[in-house]
Amino acid sequence: MSVSTPILSESKTAELKCPLSLDDTIERYIGAFSWNQLLQAVLVSVAWLFDAQQSFISVFTDAEPTWHCTQLGDEFCNPILSNVCQLPRNSWSWDFPVNTSIISEWGLECASLFLKGLPASSFFMGCLAGGFILSTLADSFLGRKNMLFFSCLMMSVSCLLTMLSTNVWIYSILRFVNGFGRATIGTCAIVLSTELVGKKWRGQVGALGFFCFTLGFLSLPAIAYINRGSSWRTLYLWTSLPALVYCILVHFFVHESPRWLFLQGRTEEAASIIRSIASPNLSCLSMNLSNVFFEQEAWNVDLYSVIKILWKKRWALRRLSAIMEN
Repeated sequence: MSVSTPILSESKTAELKCPLSLDDTIERYIGAFSWNQLLQAVLVSVAWLFDAQQSFISVFTDAEPTWHCTQLGDEFCNPILSNVCQLPRNSWSWDFPVNTSIISEWGLECASLFLKGLPASSFFMGCLAGGFILSTLADSFLGRKNMLFFSCLMMSVSCLLTMLSTNVWIYSILRFVNGFGRATIGTCAIVLSTELVGKKWRGQVGALGFFCFTLGFLSLPAIAYINRGSSWRTLYLWTSLPALVYCILVHFFVHESPRWLFLQGRTEEAASIIRSIASPNLSCLSMNLSNVFFEQEAWNVDLYSVIKILWKKRWALRRLSAIMEN
């Protein structure tokens, strides 16, 4: 009579013989979710808050202020019906100090639509250029943490320098640099935060970034209301200094993705990070990295990988051109 072997024992034996995937190995040692992982995810996701502020700050700094007539009884002067460019300069005045907006400070109220929209266009052109040039650096040699730090630093420094602008041309150049720097913040933050937790929690952790983006979007009207009547430079000061402090926190307290370090062959650094963020009940496990199965992924990326992929997939180019035409 043959002796049957329990199915559970067979599954455990097969699990020990079969190599684990990279994600399964990392999750085995750090756990699916812990307070350390939550702290890391929150700290990384805060980058979205400053990203949102820089994306929408021009709504307040580049707005055209309201004005009023200074000569009572002037039938040709009407803030509702009259065109300010057709009135004598001494017949009207701004409702707020002249430095509350770049329009009033630099006398752009009668400028062309191109000149008025140049700062906003420059910002989004910078986002487009940064998306193409910086998109693969986080996967190649910089890594997720360094790319997030570099992007936030470029965004915050350019934001601080924007305060020193003396005309719309310098202002537009700095807005371009600002957009170029913030182009990869969202992708780096969401990838880094989700790679530090287990598969089960990646959806919830990914939503943290969008929550922080919403907070950043909602914080701008509050900052603008508190500083109403002040110079438009004050808004850039209030949004750049916290972002600079955040860059310091990222540099010293955020861990690099163990997954990226493994794929780069930096196993010792990955093991050290795993030990530092591992759950208390899992940190005592002996770490055996010799049985890891590395997924076959295309990691031979360069700066122009995105363009090469679009060129090979002609349908993507046709779709992109159709969107731009509409």
